Amino acid sequence: MQTELLFDPVDVQTLQTAPATATLAASKPKPKRKARTVHASVPLQPRTTVPDELILDADWLVISSSSGKDSQAMLAYVVRRAKALKMLAKVVVVHADLGRVEWEGTLELAELQARLAGVRRFEVVQAPGADLLERVEIRYGKLKAKAEIEAIERGEDPTTAKVPPAWPSSAARWCTPDVKRGPIWTLYTRLAAELAHLGRPVRILECIGQRAAESSQRAKLAEVEINRRASNGKRHVTTWRPIHAWSDRKTWREIARSRLPYHPAYDGGNRRLSCVFPCPGVQQRPRERRAARTETRRGIHPDRSQSRSRLQEGPVDAGDHPVGPGPREGRGARPAAAAWYSDD
Repeated sequence: MQTELLFDPVDVQTLQTAPATATLAASKPKPKRKARTVHASVPLQPRTTVPDELILDADWLVISSSSGKDSQAMLAYVVRRAKALKMLAKVVVVHADLGRVEWEGTLELAELQARLAGVRRFEVVQAPGADLLERVEIRYGKLKAKAEIEAIERGEDPTTAKVPPAWPSSAARWCTPDVKRGPIWTLYTRLAAELAHLGRPVRILECIGQRAAESSQRAKLAEVEINRRASNGKRHVTTWRPIHAWSDRKTWREIARSRLPYHPAYDGGNRRLSCVFPCPGVQQRPRERRAARTETRRGIHPDRSQSRSRLQEGPVDAGDHPVGPGPREGRGARPAAAAWYSDD
């Protein structure tokens, strides 16, 4: 499946040294997009909304992981249910590599979390061409050229033209389809091809860690729905948001229960772990700032010097990993960040 990039992967330096060329490019009318038709076999409604029935009905369970707290809690929850149903072999964890904008150790931690949870298949996808930072620079060059043209048309000095923000924002998350959604859909193509012998559209259950508590926009999302844009005649994709109704407290409790290591950025006061420059404009809460000043328990974070070697050893048991013993063993392995939402 081909994914159309929002911006052409042109040389950023060309945009800076040859503004005339950029101006001409910006003045060209955009080609009209053809209306996308959905294959007639794609259903309008999901076959079921019951979690266990969703797992049993799917051919693949694809868990999107950023290694952040929401996807981590979702991973632990979905894998636990899949194990109980003896469907763990269906589970695939995928990480969309954002390149230089990711927090240090994010990719390695996502793989470690998957392995410690017992998932054997971990996939990394990445958008072709320029990475996110380069796309921001390209976007700025095009926005600047467009603003200069409009200023000239109004009879104003183009050097004083106001250029719109080039960075993604909560209102314009143009990065999502380019560097996340599109590459993950290419994985769906491969997974469908692996089960082509079924002689029917492959049923993919995509698990996404979006919660209603994160924003008013996400609160409007359905917990289960058909992803008609990602579906076609060879695959039917159902979107499942397993932790959509969860609170922050419940999310951290699931992480503490699973004993999987979480990213140390949370102990610095961060509430989210998407990229280093979060578009929603994360604010620290007073309780989070106080928690960040407390001494971090050394046993709850992955040892980066050992993570890679441990992963090369193959699958490990959830009770045998470098985060140390859990609460039942007496060392109090509840994450420091989890104390933000504790009742005691």
